[in-house]
Amino acid sequence: MKVAVIGGTGLIGSQVVKILNAAGHEAVPHSLSTGVDLLTGQGLPQALEGADAVVNLTNSPTFDDVSLDFFRITMDNLLAAAERAGVGHAVVLSIVGADQVPGLDYYRAKVLQEDVLKAGPVPYSIVRATQFFEFMDAVLSWTDDGETVRLPSTPLQPMAAADVARAVADVTVDSPLGGTRDVAGPEVFPLDELGRITLAARGDKRTVVTDDSAGMFAAVPGDAIIAKSDVLIAPTHYRDWLASA
Repeated sequence: MKVAVIGGTGLIGSQVVKILNAAGHEAVPHSLSTGVDLLTGQGLPQALEGADAVVNLTNSPTFDDVSLDFFRITMDNLLAAAERAGVGHAVVLSIVGADQVPGLDYYRAKVLQEDVLKAGPVPYSIVRATQFFEFMDAVLSWTDDGETVRLPSTPLQPMAAADVARAVADVTVDSPLGGTRDVAGPEVFPLDELGRITLAARGDKRTVVTDDSAGMFAAVPGDAIIAKSDVLIAPTHYRDWLASA
């Protein structure tokens, strides 16, 4: 199977390409650096030529309301080009519970991306994943003052990027779902506890202060971004990942 991986040089995309190629498929990474621009459509016809499936792993450069236009425009361009090229399967990566967090522009933008895909002309699959282990450093930086980090107690069910990539690759080479597959980590943590675990494992002396108004995840109501039923549980545990990172 030939697969065009748009955003194929990033954290998830590069691993998807590696997994697919190791399994005997022809996965080709595409990104701005290779001349493919989803916002303008530049390079898309060439990238999709002969492709059986396309995986869209591109991301908005911002988390504000500009992300809404980004995902709408890029999905419109991708689906139009995929239909012209005869691509039989379009896959996107989204977020578990995104539709339950209307207070975050970025989550609303991801839901918009899903909706454009669902209404489009190409058979599709959506993989919804929980937050990545690899993003924890960024989360800690949002409210860091050098001595303390303020984090809300929002429940998270994080997973390793490698497990996300595996789930995306598996869905890509299968028949289109015409729906969504949720994947999540094996454990649920309050975000403030996750911060303390992370800092302790790294010998970081900063203190985590619980503040339910701090940072982006303060806008998440209850357990909105925790996986519910019919979820694929990834194998990697956070403490094991920290120990090997």
